[in-house]
Amino acid sequence: MYSALLSILFIATASAVSLNEESRYGLNGYYDSEHIFDPEFPAAWTLHHHRARRQLGSVFFNSDSTSGANMKLPLAGNNKNMLSALGSVGFDANKHLSSASGGLALDNVRGHGLSLTGTHIPNFGNQLTGAGRLNLFHNQNHDLNANAFLTRNMPTIPQVPNFNTVGGSLDYMFKNKVGASLGASRTPFLQRTDYSASGNLNLFRNPSTSLDFNAGVSKSVSPFMKSSWQPNVGLRLSKYF
Repeated sequence: MYSALLSILFIATASAVSLNEESRYGLNGYYDSEHIFDPEFPAAWTLHHHRARRQLGSVFFNSDSTSGANMKLPLAGNNKNMLSALGSVGFDANKHLSSASGGLALDNVRGHGLSLTGTHIPNFGNQLTGAGRLNLFHNQNHDLNANAFLTRNMPTIPQVPNFNTVGGSLDYMFKNKVGASLGASRTPFLQRTDYSASGNLNLFRNPSTSLDFNAGVSKSVSPFMKSSWQPNVGLRLSKYF
């Protein structure tokens, strides 16, 4: 019985890590000022001519047959900060609902951000996640961000207590074209550590649409289960306004 519970918790925790990966790429959105050389593709901040390039939503499809959709709708803001409503759904390889979430995000013109989201995972329970993003460096060519999150897992499984997952990542992007990310998370209750590495290539971009290809590997380590590096590739289509 205990082994079965552990298996369920491993699946749920993997979903939590996956959801937080999605929050980095699909939910965060950003502010940018107009680039003085190419106003259609902002790449550097100036002291004037600020404008927001806000993500309306995105859909993604992965090589393991999972898929999902994200939405981000601005609620209020000014030329420095924007408060938005978040929503997302995920589907497993059999096209069954694997997660549904909603929350709020606060984004700053300098690339920093905070978010709070609640997630329901069928046959597991609920999660509450607080996340933060800090822009470390940004210029015409380079963009470097540090991300961190804390998830409170609240299983509806009898006799299984609430437990935490904490993690972070470092994301780099070159000219809004090629990017890479390294991430890790830790779940003390399961004595589990998850590692991930991924790359991103923008295939198409205009002021309202972006198509990106991503590829990466992930690995989980614990006394109960060890995995080898698992590859995954996917496509993401994003819409902006």
